[in-house]
Amino acid sequence: MIDINKALTMTMKTGKVLFGGNKTLNAARVGKAKLIIVAFNCPKNIREDIEYYSKLSNIPSIVYNGSSLDLGMACGKPFMVSALTIKDPGNSNILQLTEAMNV
Repeated sequence: MIDINKALTMTMKTGKVLFGGNKTLNAARVGKAKLIIVAFNCPKNIREDIEYYSKLSNIPSIVYNGSSLDLGMACGKPFMVSALTIKDPGNSNILQLTEAMNV
């Protein structure tokens, strides 16, 4: 099983990530993401919009099992992160999380 926190740390070091609900929503609308992660306590309307557009664009999305503060700490950031977009996973194996969910 892949540890999402370790995979996020590696992605922060070697990949490209966008933070925030609005940037994540825009990336989902245009299909410019490999993976979307949403915090458990992300506002309902934003979360539903992100999930809707990610399904339309065939972008896998994951609900992080923690608050936006926990997600921010997992990313090594001193602020809350309600949602994030992974544009390039770098050297991490974070995209394998979606494979594990589909099995």
